[in-house]
Amino acid sequence: MKTEKEKMLAGELYVAADPELVAERISARQRILRLNAVDPADDAGYRAALAALMPNADPTAFIQPPFFCDYGYNIHAGPGVFMNFNCVILDVCPVYIGAGTMFGPAVQVLTATHPIDAAERARGPEYAKPIRIGRDCWIGGAAVIQPGVTIGDRCIVGAGAVVTKDVPDDTIVVGNPARPLVK
Repeated sequence: MKTEKEKMLAGELYVAADPELVAERISARQRILRLNAVDPADDAGYRAALAALMPNADPTAFIQPPFFCDYGYNIHAGPGVFMNFNCVILDVCPVYIGAGTMFGPAVQVLTATHPIDAAERARGPEYAKPIRIGRDCWIGGAAVIQPGVTIGDRCIVGAGAVVTKDVPDDTIVVGNPARPLVK
């Protein structure tokens, strides 16, 4: 029988209150506190705190604190990734961010979701869908990337956009829900 963590990582319904997952989120919160509290002049301390929180991020990735996430280990950030202040990644499932991608402030990347059926939702299980963001993208401030979305390479997501569907390479999307910008 699968553990709740195995179900979570597989995108199946799982119980977030499982003791193992609660302990992992508490550990992540402690690492987030360290990252968010590092003296801006302490590059070595910052790099160590980021590596402890996000072991699957390239060492050249940079996150401007404050930053928030669920686990940290499900975030795969390529070389040169930049995230501005107040970004949130709910990394219940893997999040892949390609090299050179930039996030404006307050971007939210949300893999977590809940059952549509109210009775099932009331019982407490949840699930997640992985998110993929390509190389050399620009995700504008306060954009929201929904569960299961793939954004192609060299895309621009306008500030405040809510991305609910996949975005092909070299596309600019804006609005809520995000739609391709007509040139």
